Amino acid sequence: MGLEYVEVDGKVVSVLPGTMFRVELSNGHQVLANISGRLRKNFIKLTNGDMVRMEMSPQDVEKARIIYRLKNATVSRGTPVRSFGPRRSAGRS
Repeated sequence: MGLEYVEVDGKVVSVLPGTMFRVELSNGHQVLANISGRLRKNFIKLTNGDMVRMEMSPQDVEKARIIYRLKNATVSRGTPVRSFGPRRSAGRS
């Protein structure tokens, strides 16, 4: 009697306000997706070009819930380089 969901993979096309995303499926169909509470709790960030796994209800194929961000090295996240302060020369104490 429980709800059944279909898991599909897609690519984030655009980031919308309110943690909503426009995601394109492999067949070219675009859906409106939001992130699941687990991703929200663990501060998982999503940007354009990220590959994601979603679950969709068979009754409403226009909406989805993002449940996982797939590992993809092609997207540059622009992460900052850590700085540990100025370097000291070996001769100084």
